[in-house]
Amino acid sequence: MATYIQLLSWTEQGARAVKDSPTRLEAAKRAIKTLGGEFKSFYLTMGAYDAIAIYEAPSDDVAARFALGLAQGGNVRTQTLKAFTETEYRDILGSLK
Repeated sequence: MATYIQLLSWTEQGARAVKDSPTRLEAAKRAIKTLGGEFKSFYLTMGAYDAIAIYEAPSDDVAARFALGLAQGGNVRTQTLKAFTETEYRDILGSLK
C-alpha cells in the first residue's frame, strides 16, 4: 500500500467545533479502514497547518476518495502528499539515466 501524508487546516466551522475534533478523527480512522486503508498516525501541529495525518491506501483513487469525504464534512481543508519509502526513493533515483 502507498503512504500518504495529509496536511489539514480547520475551516471556520471546524474551528468553532474544535472540541468535537477527536470524534471526527475516530470517524476518519473508520472511513479509511472501510476504504481498505490503514490510519498510521495523527499530529496536532503549530504553523501553517493545524494537523497532519499519515495513512496508507491501496491506490491514489482511494486516497482521493478519503480526502474528498473529509472535505464534504466542512470541518477541514486538506492537502494530500503521496510519500515514497526510502527503498522506493533509492529505486527511483537508481533508475535515472
